[in-house]
Amino acid sequence: MGERTQYAPGTFSWTDLTTPDPDAAKGFYGALFGWQAEDLPVPGGGYYSMQRLGGKDVAAIAPQPQVQRDAGAPPAWQSYITVASADAAAERAGELGGTVHAPAFDVMEAGRMGVIQDPQGAFFMVWEPKNHIGAGLVNVPGALCWNELAAADLDSAPDFYVQLFGWSTEPFEGGPMRYLTIKNGQATNGGMREKQPQEPPYWLVYFAVEDAEASLAKVKELGGNALAGPFEMAMGKIALAQDPQGAVFALYAGRLEP
Repeated sequence: MGERTQYAPGTFSWTDLTTPDPDAAKGFYGALFGWQAEDLPVPGGGYYSMQRLGGKDVAAIAPQPQVQRDAGAPPAWQSYITVASADAAAERAGELGGTVHAPAFDVMEAGRMGVIQDPQGAFFMVWEPKNHIGAGLVNVPGALCWNELAAADLDSAPDFYVQLFGWSTEPFEGGPMRYLTIKNGQATNGGMREKQPQEPPYWLVYFAVEDAEASLAKVKELGGNALAGPFEMAMGKIALAQDPQGAVFALYAGRLEP
């Protein structure tokens, strides 16, 4: 059933959305994926809205910081990678040519995190778990199932992550574009592809669904946009979508890892 109680270091383990209208986003994703929301207050005001399936944490929705809005940053789903030490990971990322936008800091008793931008410009978070391991449920409809880097230069992009997390990559054959599968030890841990001309470098978050066509139609019915697909792949069907506030995410219907 994809239940998780821990994640090995180097594993994608969590995702959250920063958006200018969290209430609207909760309504959209609740209707799309069946999520139940619980707003958790945070120090200094505001809240972090935990999204659950069957009582298990699967994602979160939070207000977009004003500084990001002022800078014109779009709403975005963010990818978190578990590490043994957020401090050490952030320091190492800087040594490898990444930009540390937020050195490691405590998130109350949940864990410790840092905000990193890789050398080509893609953002991600490192997560040192304490009371919150990340997603308690993955690889089921309505939950996180894949993370994919859209890279400006696919030849050099893996080097940073291999040195930072110990990942390896291998070519995925038979697809319509050049694609690298990420391995964290023996476990499959996402992928990398070359970005399209209109795309920035970024980590794309995939959510599993039962039916890609029906889910993409539901996105449009709820006021979002269908950006691409569904496309037939060897493992299943994928589609690219955008919520009403502008955050981009992907849908996947097909065979899922345990």
